Amino acid sequence: MIKAVLFDLDGTLVNTLGDLAHSVNYVLSKHGHPTHETDEFKMFVGNGNEVMMRRALPECFRSDREYVLKLREEFYDYYKEHCADKSCVYDGINNLIKTLLEMEISIAIVTNKAQTMTDVLVPKLFDKNVFSAIIGQRDGVPTKPEPHMPFLAMTQMDVNPDECLFVGDSNADIDTALNCGNTPVGVLWGFRDEEELRNAGARYIVEKPYEIADIIKEINK
Repeated sequence: MIKAVLFDLDGTLVNTLGDLAHSVNYVLSKHGHPTHETDEFKMFVGNGNEVMMRRALPECFRSDREYVLKLREEFYDYYKEHCADKSCVYDGINNLIKTLLEMEISIAIVTNKAQTMTDVLVPKLFDKNVFSAIIGQRDGVPTKPEPHMPFLAMTQMDVNPDECLFVGDSNADIDTALNCGNTPVGVLWGFRDEEELRNAGARYIVEKPYEIADIIKEINK
């Protein structure tokens, strides 16, 4: 019986690629580093902001963690002012959320985006009190694909791992689901492709958001 859905944020609920790319490129340019095309960021995101910044830097700078963290902080300062300039909820997501709530399915966000950034972005794009839990990257808690963040969400929602779908667009999300005992669902409208999701072990692959509600109905019937 599925009682809850845990959603990744970037590339799953919201197309944030343009604002992430713009903000990282702003910091790179400020420090004299080459910038990247927006589509390149599809392979930079998914494992947290520190990893994103490291991947965007020239290779010779990636091992200098102090420098990476310095640029990450500058990214935070800029991104929090520009996180919703271009970012938008994917088509069909709001209808899916409405359907899930009508089905009395609890929903949560579990994202490697920093909690401070998540807390700025989500209220700009979603109604208040839609999500039963919003778990972003925070100090002292391992990020996805480790299971700690989804377990925080499940504790807040009072559900067991086998009662949850975990929905995401990358191998990190599928790995997370498998690591914490959720049913892994991969989406094809995000930043990664079907081959990556299937190779990671996604039990379901969906092309449209409404298919997630159909999966729950089939499991729960």
